[in-house]
Amino acid sequence: MRIIDTPKDLKNHLGEDFGASEWVTIDQAMIDKFAEATGDYQWIHIDVARAKTEMPGGKTIAHGFLTLSLIPRLGALIWKIERRSRGLNYGLNKVRFTAPVPVDSRVRLRQKLLAADDVKDGGIRATFENVIEIEGQTQPALIAEALSISYP
Repeated sequence: MRIIDTPKDLKNHLGEDFGASEWVTIDQAMIDKFAEATGDYQWIHIDVARAKTEMPGGKTIAHGFLTLSLIPRLGALIWKIERRSRGLNYGLNKVRFTAPVPVDSRVRLRQKLLAADDVKDGGIRATFENVIEIEGQTQPALIAEALSISYP
């Protein structure tokens, strides 16, 4: 766990690889809950019986946006700012879903700080490269450039 004292201290870490999170298993229960929360019931995610006969590998796959939604959860395992009042998601510059995540796969997040820019009210807008890796595969599941703002 990398500890950053204040939001402005992010500027001292530009270009650094912040490392990787712990592995997290994407099981069918997680996929089903995401389908319920989003209304995305496409069979490739939730129909285990059909996936056995029609999907490559015979398994359902996680929603791309489920994989994307893991960034805050897994990022919190990599680094934190010790002294800040609040943090906000600011958006995404680009997102690519580069490989499917089969059910029961283990994934982790790797982050690299690309930019740390001043914004109003003393905040710092951080831009991170986020790569979701799938255990045992060379092709990542996702590559996303995400922005957040932290305030002192």
